[in-house]
Amino acid sequence: METAKNAVNYVAETVQGTGAQASKEANKEVAKDSNANVTTRASAAKDALGDKKDQFTHDTKADVHKEAAQK
Repeated sequence: METAKNAVNYVAETVQGTGAQASKEANKEVAKDSNANVTTRASAAKDALGDKKDQFTHDTKADVHKEAAQK
């Protein structure tokens, strides 16, 4: 039962990590957009950093769940 729970958690964390990665990339593009105003670009850059942290956190948790599911 615990193995199944870890497998489900692994998938959930992987999906969340992928979503954070997509958000990070979108925010990076906005931050680079010279047609956007400075406030928008700064906000997007800040959000991209937060998304990068979230991606790392989810990817790390996914790895932990994957290892636990394989035991």
